[in-house]
Amino acid sequence: MSNDESRGSRIAPAIAVGALFAVLAATVNGATFGFEAVGFPADASIVHNLGYALFNLGAYDVATVPAEGFLAAFLIAAVALDVAVDGAVYLAKREEDGSVIAAVGGAFTDGGRDGGDRR
Repeated sequence: MSNDESRGSRIAPAIAVGALFAVLAATVNGATFGFEAVGFPADASIVHNLGYALFNLGAYDVATVPAEGFLAAFLIAAVALDVAVDGAVYLAKREEDGSVIAAVGGAFTDGGRDGGDRR
């Protein structure tokens, strides 16, 4: 295939991508986002309310901010971080001669010295 044929086959997708970008840019530019100034009261503590929601202590009537949405995000992030740490520990293991050795296995030995003397 020559350069002229491959160049001609690339023009149509390039024009389509450019047109799609133009439509997307015009849509975003013309959109009106009806956001109002929102926020939490100045004296509200998100962490405090999250703790009360976590332990289901709503009976104490201290919740000035509904924290259930924050609680879901907090628990999802906690599970994701736990999976990441477990994966890192699993990947830190190495195999020697077909056996799995822990990453910290050498830290509790004598370092390979003969006789096992610790000096």
